[in-house]
Amino acid sequence: MGRGRALEGLGMTLPSAGFWRGRRVLLTGHTGFKGSWAALWLDTLGAEVSGFALAPEGAPAQHFNLAKAEEALAAHRIGDLRDRDAVEQAVRAAKPQMVIHMAAQALVRHSLRNPQKTWETNVLGTLHVLSTIRHHAPEAVVLVVTSDKVYANDDSGRAFAEDAPLGGKDPYSASKAACEILTASHRTSYFARAGQPLATVRGGNVIGGGDFAEDRVVPDIVRAALAGQPVALRHPEATRPWQHVLDCLCGYLLYAEALANGRVPPALNIGPEPGSVATVQAATEAIAGRLGMDPAWRHEPVPGSVEARMLSLDASLARRTLGWQDRLPGKAALDWTAAWYAAWRAGADMAAFSRDQIARYGALS
Repeated sequence: MGRGRALEGLGMTLPSAGFWRGRRVLLTGHTGFKGSWAALWLDTLGAEVSGFALAPEGAPAQHFNLAKAEEALAAHRIGDLRDRDAVEQAVRAAKPQMVIHMAAQALVRHSLRNPQKTWETNVLGTLHVLSTIRHHAPEAVVLVVTSDKVYANDDSGRAFAEDAPLGGKDPYSASKAACEILTASHRTSYFARAGQPLATVRGGNVIGGGDFAEDRVVPDIVRAALAGQPVALRHPEATRPWQHVLDCLCGYLLYAEALANGRVPPALNIGPEPGSVATVQAATEAIAGRLGMDPAWRHEPVPGSVEARMLSLDASLARRTLGWQDRLPGKAALDWTAAWYAAWRAGADMAAFSRDQIARYGALS
């Protein structure tokens, strides 16, 4: 994975406004949870952000609308990754210098119900993005976001480093592993020969304010709180590498900067410190308590579930390469997440609150 060629000790602890100011960025998936936070942050850094994604789902209860993320965009395009013509139009219009490809069908249980859509979106959609960029934005630096679930997980609990074998038992995980192979083949066959930077980044189990997706723990807790009911957990004993969305995005943006500025590994894990790995039950009880709700939960097992019980990432290469580290480890990630939802329940201006959390994140030591 090019470990010996990493830019050791860069000291890049926060994204640089000097790098991003005025830079044309194409951000796919900007209407999603992580994507909308990325759009806000890039706007605060002075980037010219063009978004391409499906229309936000579950309006108005999702971060893109609540945080008024459309106001952070130079262009807001609604389209489907499976539509190559729509992807090409977005790339041509954006004239990107940087592409951060986040758009995906990202839910495991949805992938089990609709595997074809998942494979078409995640693999064919990524092929459309890479092929279009290669032909119409040959100067762009490209970062493809995949997942912590790309590894062949044997439930041993070991932390996966970037050179661990790829795999996936469910359609989502397998399609994201396929995206890794697809991206690597494009890098070797086309991008490297043209001197065009292309890399993948594998994020951990991200939490934070504004996530209202189905079948995810934090949104499930919030919905249970609003209904005055115990939250239903499918796998309370499962462990996940919990990480605040701003810590994860900080790693993504620093990696994009490093990719543009020098030789870095072609893939990096962005995951929390080892101590942030906790069971679903423990995270549920902690977040519920901080929201002022009864931390009671009920077990709703899924017969024949293929979801991994244990998952952990080794992100030491990213820490060495980028100088990046978690600013919101463990309890802090839970506190900041709960604070966002508490403010939302209280009727606060969530656009101002989200931007304030980004500003306060930058001020953390």
